[in-house]
Amino acid sequence: MINVYYEADADLAVLRNKPLAVLGYGSQGHAHALNLKDSGMNVCVGLRSGSPSWTKAESEGLAVKTVAEAAEWAEVIMVLLPDQHQKKVYEQDIAPHLKPGDTLAFAHGFNIHYDQIAAPHDVNVMMIAPKGPGHLVRRVYQEGQGVPCLIAVHQDPSGDTKALALAWSKGIGGTRAGVIETNFKDETETDLFGEQAVLCGGSAELIKAGFETLVEAGYPPELAFFECLHEMKLIVDLYYEGGLARMNDSVSDTAEYGGMTRGSRIINQESRRAMKQILKEVQDGTFAREWIKENADGQPLMNRLREATRTHPVEQIGAQLRKMMSWIAKDKKPAKQVA
Repeated sequence: MINVYYEADADLAVLRNKPLAVLGYGSQGHAHALNLKDSGMNVCVGLRSGSPSWTKAESEGLAVKTVAEAAEWAEVIMVLLPDQHQKKVYEQDIAPHLKPGDTLAFAHGFNIHYDQIAAPHDVNVMMIAPKGPGHLVRRVYQEGQGVPCLIAVHQDPSGDTKALALAWSKGIGGTRAGVIETNFKDETETDLFGEQAVLCGGSAELIKAGFETLVEAGYPPELAFFECLHEMKLIVDLYYEGGLARMNDSVSDTAEYGGMTRGSRIINQESRRAMKQILKEVQDGTFAREWIKENADGQPLMNRLREATRTHPVEQIGAQLRKMMSWIAKDKKPAKQVA
């Protein structure tokens, strides 16, 4: 049985007199910092000297310090940097400034769960993980709503870490939608599995395979693009609004019947075995070790795969077709978490 918390379960007063630092001003960083500021919190942004985000954060009314200065100043430090950079930044700029009773916070459990960061035993460690991208966390907060969040407590020497996590969730709007209590292990492993098998890896490979199948059969790549990538958003929006049933209710009977009778031929027992292997590699640390080594080596495989994606025909034809779609914003590149 999971615990779910809402507005009445969280008290902003437990954070109101504490100095709060948000390290990073990318997708999640800007949302956390601005929402907390608008909720009346004493918050600063921690960035590296010379960061291009420094002026941007200041222009949006936020105090900005270096990462080390922010860590020394704050009592609650939210680390919103890319997973692969957190260990180095923690060791160089955060750990030397941690004091007993301080709170170290994360939006993803990777570095704690895989023992890349080990906080002192007299420091609280918590997680507040919005289940949506930062631009959505910011936008719906401004609209008076919120994005659901996960919270977890890893270390609790002060005895009030859960209350701090709930207050932070409320400060960014999460308790308006609902906050689910979990732990670092479950959040990390389910998040990595979902990204790899379904959301990023699985969906991208399904799109490319469908596109390639149609083009190889002689159909125009423009039609293949619309059918296998462009219309995916329409289907995902229906999933988001009301689950599988909402999607089936909204498409034609022909599409519903075809999907229900043929989909399991694509995602079949072989696919399920592959998913179980991916989950095993997440659970036993194989993926974490691979990713840590990839970064230590300078991301050679990542760079090759990025280039392969950039030059894939579905990307080339998509770039051309999107030029005629005036309703799509011209710059849709997501903001990475930066410091």
